[in-house]
Amino acid sequence: MKKLAFLALPLAAALIALSAQDTGRTTLFVGGKACRRLGIPNFSGSADTQKFMGAFNETLWGDINGSGIFEMVPKTMMPTYTPQQPSDFQTPPPPPQPQRGRKADTTLTAPTNGGGRWLSDWSGPPAQCCYMAFGYTTAVNGVMVLQGWLIDTSQGSPTAGQLLAKRYLGGIDEAGARKVAHEFAADIITLAGGTPLLGSHIYFTSTRTGHKEIWRMDPDGKNQTQISHFNNISTFPAVSPDGTKIAFTSWVHIQPAIFVFSVDPVRDLRFYNQNASTNGTPSFTQDGKQIVYSSSAGGCCGIYIANIDGRGLRRISSSTSIDTEPKVSPQGNQIVFTSGRSGPTQIYRMNMDGADIERLTPGNGECTNPAWHPNGQKIAFAWTQGYATGNFNIFTMDAVPGGHYDQLTHSEGRNENPSWAPDGTHIAFGSTRGGRKQIWTMLANGTQVQQLTSVGENMNPVWGK
Repeated sequence: MKKLAFLALPLAAALIALSAQDTGRTTLFVGGKACRRLGIPNFSGSADTQKFMGAFNETLWGDINGSGIFEMVPKTMMPTYTPQQPSDFQTPPPPPQPQRGRKADTTLTAPTNGGGRWLSDWSGPPAQCCYMAFGYTTAVNGVMVLQGWLIDTSQGSPTAGQLLAKRYLGGIDEAGARKVAHEFAADIITLAGGTPLLGSHIYFTSTRTGHKEIWRMDPDGKNQTQISHFNNISTFPAVSPDGTKIAFTSWVHIQPAIFVFSVDPVRDLRFYNQNASTNGTPSFTQDGKQIVYSSSAGGCCGIYIANIDGRGLRRISSSTSIDTEPKVSPQGNQIVFTSGRSGPTQIYRMNMDGADIERLTPGNGECTNPAWHPNGQKIAFAWTQGYATGNFNIFTMDAVPGGHYDQLTHSEGRNENPSWAPDGTHIAFGSTRGGRKQIWTMLANGTQVQQLTSVGENMNPVWGK
């Protein structure tokens, strides 16, 4: 603790200054300001941290660009000189003045730019940044220290335009560089009125070990970590609303059964599976105390609910058809699920007690993999929309019968298993567009598609805290 003591006062001062700067301002884009052009030049570091700045710059740019909030200024349009702190900016010299009694010398002209040392070099052409993020890293007593600033370039000076000034601490390694970059990006996204993905994770199924196992990764695909080690088939993960538990289906005991694990530390919490040929596709209730899932305990597969340990089993749906993939709404009062009760598989909605069942999808083609938006007003799902069986694409629709729907993917392989990010702006999904099953993300309008996995085959993503 002693080695960080010297940072306490400057950090506190920076936080106080930021709080004062933010008073009464919940987003950068208030007051009719429409420009969202953000310039982020490459940050530099001291001798000990410079080797990790590639990872830092990649992470910072990726997080903010991926937020979909800003219009990112290409780095090729930025000045060659990059200020690292506000004091590096210089005031442009005044234009030359003629001497008294003499004619002005037309050969004397003021420089047109400062090569990056003037604020106008960033606010004017070709960069035309409305906002600029800059800073540097250094090593102090074995700690990587990032000093980051965000300024509004229209305010005439870095001091007048300062929106964010803060220090961030991490280890002197690539993980530490990515950590401080994620945190700086999260603060910028928050200041812009967005919801950062920092701290969230994507759980998924992977075959990279030779078996289907449950894995976890960060939203940018980093830190991919194996969770289950059954050397069998484990798939269809679900995450509790607080992010502390996962549930999934595994064939380790021959018949498909449900497992519930704690996340930190990873530990089997021993879910009791009722005697049935199939127990699978689990999903947590909003209080995290119960699980809804599909089971053949009563004969044909129906939707059931049980306590977090598997006790207290109770059937919810009563159709003689196969009902599966239940998902509890964010409000905790409804369930969407897939069913073949009207012919080809469609998506239905019902109350938690099984009453008021309504079909949401139109009835043509096959519809699967429903996922609630965090606000509970719409769902994402996979749909053939009348095409050949198996040619699924990702759609979103209002969570009401006959609701408006939008198609997000368009015949680029098989696209399925969408899952909303906590920000309600991003979607993770599985796709064969690259030839093999992999995990991808995109904005909820279908843009900024990014591949996250590449080793083995990867599928069934679910995004949680």
